[in-house]
Order: sequence, then C-alpha cells, then structure tokens
Amino acid sequence: MYPHTNLSLGVYNEFASLQPSEGNECIKANAKSCGECIQVGAKCGWCTDPEFLKQGEATSTRCDELESLRKRGCSGAKVENPRGSQEALKNKTVTNRNKGAKKLRPEDITQIQPQKLTLSLRSGEPQSFNLKFKRAEDYPIDLYYLMDLSYSMKDDLENVKNLGTQLMLEMSKITSDFRIGFGSFVEKTVMPYISTTPAKLLNPCTGDQNCTSPFSYKNVLKLTSNGQEFNTLVGRQQISGNLDSPEGGFDAIMQVAVCGEHIGWRNVTRLLVFSTDAGFHFAGDGKLGGIVLPNDGKCHLENNMYTMSHYYDYPSIAHLVQKLSDNNIQTIFAITEEFQPVYKELKNLIPKSAVGTLSANSSNVINLIIDAYNSLSSEVILENSKLAEGVTIAYQSRCKNGVTGEGEMGRKCSNISIGDEVSFTISITAKQCPKMGKPETIKIKPLGFTEELEIALNFICECDCHKNGTENSEICHKGNGTYECGACRCNEGRIGRHCECSTNEVTSEDLDKNCRKDNGTDICSNNGDCVCGTCECKKRENPEERYRGKFCDCDNFNCDRSNNKLCGGHGRCECRVCICDANWTGSACDCSLDTKTCLASNKQICNGRGTCECGTCKCTDPKFQGPTCEICPTCPGVCAEHKECVQCRAFGTGEKKETCERDCSYFNLIKVKDRDKLPQPGQAFPLMHCKERDANDCWFYYTYAVNNNTEKEVHVVETLDCPAGPDIIPIVAGVVAGIVLIGLALLLIWKLLMIIHDRREFAKFEKEKMNAKWDTQDNPIYKSPINKFQNPIYGRKAAVL
Repeated sequence: MYPHTNLSLGVYNEFASLQPSEGNECIKANAKSCGECIQVGAKCGWCTDPEFLKQGEATSTRCDELESLRKRGCSGAKVENPRGSQEALKNKTVTNRNKGAKKLRPEDITQIQPQKLTLSLRSGEPQSFNLKFKRAEDYPIDLYYLMDLSYSMKDDLENVKNLGTQLMLEMSKITSDFRIGFGSFVEKTVMPYISTTPAKLLNPCTGDQNCTSPFSYKNVLKLTSNGQEFNTLVGRQQISGNLDSPEGGFDAIMQVAVCGEHIGWRNVTRLLVFSTDAGFHFAGDGKLGGIVLPNDGKCHLENNMYTMSHYYDYPSIAHLVQKLSDNNIQTIFAITEEFQPVYKELKNLIPKSAVGTLSANSSNVINLIIDAYNSLSSEVILENSKLAEGVTIAYQSRCKNGVTGEGEMGRKCSNISIGDEVSFTISITAKQCPKMGKPETIKIKPLGFTEELEIALNFICECDCHKNGTENSEICHKGNGTYECGACRCNEGRIGRHCECSTNEVTSEDLDKNCRKDNGTDICSNNGDCVCGTCECKKRENPEERYRGKFCDCDNFNCDRSNNKLCGGHGRCECRVCICDANWTGSACDCSLDTKTCLASNKQICNGRGTCECGTCKCTDPKFQGPTCEICPTCPGVCAEHKECVQCRAFGTGEKKETCERDCSYFNLIKVKDRDKLPQPGQAFPLMHCKERDANDCWFYYTYAVNNNTEKEVHVVETLDCPAGPDIIPIVAGVVAGIVLIGLALLLIWKLLMIIHDRREFAKFEKEKMNAKWDTQDNPIYKSPINKFQNPIYGRKAAVL
C-alpha cells in the first residue's frame, strides 16, 4: 500500500471536524441499504446487527454516524465502514545522473515518481499522495525551428543558414543528446492571402527578385543530430511572398504538433522555435478565402507539404493549446520588437511558452533560444486529464527553498535548477459514485514533459457484506427481497421492514387501524408513518433523539431536565421517563445519593452543622454556610483573616501586594464610594462589617460575605480614611505672633517697672531734699571746677635773669 494512506485519512478527519454542522447527513439521507449509506459521506456507517433496530425504527436508521451507532449499542464488529486505500503499481525512483555519465536511453530516465497508482475512493474521503519531480541532468532535447519565409524575412534567412552547427555547439553545454529540425511557412494558397495569377504563383516577388512559389507549410528537415545537414538544407531555401501582413503560422504549428512521425519527435524535451516578424491568422479568418470547415487537428503532410490549407480553416488558440499540451511541446516565440505585445498576450494563453525579442536580421536567435529554454525548464507546472463526474483534485506544492503553494499555485514550482527535486501533495476526492460505478483513469503530468503519472480510480459503492447477500431470501417475506447487511433490500413494488407489503396496500384503512393506539389518537401518534400496518417512526435531525414504540409514542428526549441537561446528565431517557444511573435519583436524576461531596475537611458530613441532601449540604446552623457548612462569615477573626488580601486588591498595598494575584483571587471584590453604600445586615445571607488600619494609620472599611452561590464577596469603600495632618502655616504664624506678643509684653513690663522705679527714686530724692540741714545756697558737697597750679621753676628763672 502507498505510504500516505493514513496521512490522508488524518487530513480528512481534521478537515471534516472544521465543517459547520448542519444536522446529521447520514440520517437525512434516508438510506435504504448499506451501499446507499456509505455513499452519503465518510462519517456514515451501517449497522449489520439483525437485532439492532428497536420497535418503530425504520431500516434507514441503521445508517448513522459511527459514534452514534456505538452509543446506540451497535458493536464495532457489526458496523460496515469501508475506507479508501491506495497502492503504487509502479514506483521507480527519479534518476540521479550527471553529465558525462553513462548515456541512457530517454525511456530509461525518470523525472517523476510514482508512475502508476491505484486509488480506491469512498465518497467524501480524500486520498492524498506525494508526487516527486526532479530535473535530470543531460536530458535529451529535440528542437524544431519553424520559420516565416515571407519576403520580409529575407535577411533573417541568411543568418539562420548557419544556425545548425552554431546551435549544436551551444546546446552541447546543456545536453549531449541534441537534435534539430527545420520547417517553413508562408500562407494559405488561396485568395486573398496570395495572388493567384499564374505569374505570381510561380514568383510572388516583384521586380527581378527570384522567389519560390507560395506554400502553407513545408517540413524541410526532420529532426537530426547532424548540424551540417541543417546548414545545407536551410541554405537551399528561398524566400516566398504573400499579400496580407498576418501569416499562416498557426497552420504550421498544428502540423508540427500532430505529425510526430514526420517531424521525428522523441519522448524527450520538445522545443518548437516559431520565428516571424508578423502577426497571425486564427480560426474564422479562413472565411475570407471561402474556407469554413474548422481545423480537424490531424496530420495532412504529403511529401512534407501541408496539403489541406485550402480545405480547413486556421486552428483556434484553444485547439492549438490542446494539441501542444497533448504532444508535450514547449513553444518559443522569436518575434521582432513590433509584434512583442501581441505574442506576449498569446504566451499567457499557451502554458509552457516563452517570448523572445528577435533582432531585425535574426542575428541573436541562438542567445534567444538558450535564454528561453532556461526560462521554460526552470518551471514545472502539473496538469491533469479530464476528471470523472463528481471527482475533484487539489494540489499543494513544496518547492525550492521551502516555498509552498496551494490552489492553482499548488500546481507549479519555479526557479528550478538542474538536479533540483520538488514535491507535490495531491488529494483526490470523489463526491459521489459515477454511473455504473465503473473504474476511471486520470493522468497527471508536468507540462512540456512526456512522463506522466497514471492513476486508476476504483469507487467504493457497495459494502463488503453486499457480496454475501441472499437473493429472494425467506427472511424478506417469502422471497420478496434480498437479505444483505442485516436488512432486507426489497424488490421493486415491495415495502416494509421485511418487504411484507405491496406498494398498493400502504394506504388502506385496514392497515392504518393497526397504527393507532386507540380510535381517538393519531396514526403513529403523529410521530411516524404507517407502512404496511406498522409504524415507522420519524427521524429527527439530532441523531441522539429518536421516536420508538409500536405507535411511536415513546421518545428519548422529552424527559425532565436539570441544569439544561436531559436527566441531569446522570441517566437515560426511556419513553419519557428518566432511568437514573447508580447513586442518582429524582425525576431528573439530579439528586445524588453519594455523600462524598458533603464531607468537610474534618471528614464530618457537612462539618456536623447540617444534613446532606442530594449531594448538597443543608446547613442547620444559620451562622455557617458553604458547600460543606464550613464558612462562617460572621465569626470572630474573619476581618483579620482577609485584611491583607482586601488591602492589596483594593489599594495595591500591604504585605501581600507582591503575591496578590496568586494568594488573593478567592473572592469577588466590589468597590463602593462611601460607607453608606456597603451592604447592610438583614439580607439573604450573613455578612461581617470590618474596620482595619494600614501601616499609614489609615482606616479602610469593608464587608465580607458568602452569597447563596457559595461565592465569597467583599464590598470595600474605595477611599481610605486617613487622619488630617497639622496645618503648618497657622502654627508657624501663631508661634511667631506669640513670640512677638510676649516680647512686646516683656518690654512693656520692663518699661513699666522702670517708670515705677524712677518715680520711687525721684520721690525718695524729693523727700531727702526736704529733710536736708544745710543752706540751700551752699551745697556742702559742691566742689569748684577751677584748680590752680604754679610752676615751681617759674620763680627761679626770674631771679637769675
């Protein structure tokens, strides 16, 4: 088996899981047999267990998604779910060959791997495989030079006469196996393309110019490795002439493409060099010459001349593209500057083609061919043949330097050098089985290369158990059907689970009575159809929901629900009644008998302060709450316990501010603007009012409570209550004013004391004055300010003189 089978299934399953769900397609298909079921999609399986169907279920309910079948009790061994597969019939490795190595025949060189595959396709399931491509070194090349020989190309012909040996020399640098051929064209040999006068038919040129008779296309030289022979034959060619400017080059290209034996094409790289200095005629232009038959795309060469140019119209571009592709021919348009825009547009329509600018006298033709070949060979583009109806193909490329592409870009890789290896992942998917389920063959190949991958497609349209079916089985009501895959496939005109009724009987009133529970009820409780006197219950889009019962009066989806789950998710719904799992009870199986969920951390049920009912504690002590009656929001110590976490979450401070997110996310924090907004006692659950002080002597206020959903809630006043700091300016001003006032007061006191002291001294003086005994005219203590002194020497001097 091919190694990518499992990969393709994994890719498919991943793809399928991403698709939007629009109901169960397996159920919607209403498949009557296993073969019909597996064609619906890759997710569908068929249960072959004869005892699988419940009362009221139709045969088509055997077809369901695999997981749904398992849940409904069908074992894996009883599920028909064939998968696709792939096998490589020819997987020769690509050739690793260097120039100068032993010469190989073209058919011995491999550039594409694998070469032949067989795929078994199941509807909706893609099969993926890898395709390798490697440009082989020294790969053989066939080049055919097709030249316009109208009169305007006269000087070009002179330069082409020596092309053979020169081109051989240049191409020897690329390959050691090169062949070259030559052909020429002018125009259709009818009016108004040429002049049909006898003289012009012999020599269409004017004056003394010696030209050859006009022709449509001539194969001058079959592909050869003899460059000198090319020069000799081309040297004998003469210019011809025509009347209109566009030439009949498309006729010539068609014949070169389809006349492989005449041209000598090998299964190697095929290059067609188309050289002209004019435009081209295409399909429809032949009407000007009275030619209305479309080109038949067949070879019409006799004696190397195209003989049906007067009978068939020019080929269309699309027809030309098809034939060039079918024959793996890569086209190089060597065109003069004037017609470059026209041929560049043509290049965009012809895959694996190139356009080069030809000098006025074709002197640069060799460089043009080399450059164009390198450009063409550096790109690989995959194409596939026509696909069968309902079959799709997708490409993904993995190119050089890790470049990848998808969609249309997934078909190609560029900038490939000789010896480079690229790969493509190709996925093929069948949306349905083709008519009659016959095998199909498709081919994938790189454009311009002769090698291809051939893929045989086999379609899985029936289950394996179909082979073991018993025709006209007694199980199917006396041989009215084929018993296969656990069910009856009824013969035409018969219906019922066991083909027990004719289609003419299904609407009879007698049979309908068997489908009513009593006369006052609807047929099959309005949940099914009466088929052959038996109720076949309707299907619902949800594969998990089903009607059943003799009268389709039971279902498995109308039971009580809990937490929006049927039977609380702890039981199954049978005939609208919940059948609970072990340790569950109640109408919706929502009451657990397990007391493990009621165990407190001290291993007591509900902490000894409540009772366990349906797996939930009912606390009998109103102060305690929580899932195990361990939470007491009004007990002492609650405020101190949560102080640090409230502080860090509300204000970003405190000892836990670094670990706040890790340690303090156990409660919901709600900020309020002021203390009046805090919750007050008397609500549905108890709460504790707390007042705590932080490191800055600021107070913060909050409440702590556990609500009815056992969620811890903290309401905190968003602003801190901090004591006001002293007002410095008044204090300083007061101190200064006090000092000044005290100073003034002291001065005033000192002054007052001085005045009192002076007055006392003056009074004392006055009193003493009154009591004095001396004459008031002579002061006893008076002393004269005049003192007399006599010089003792003064008298002696007078005596001597």
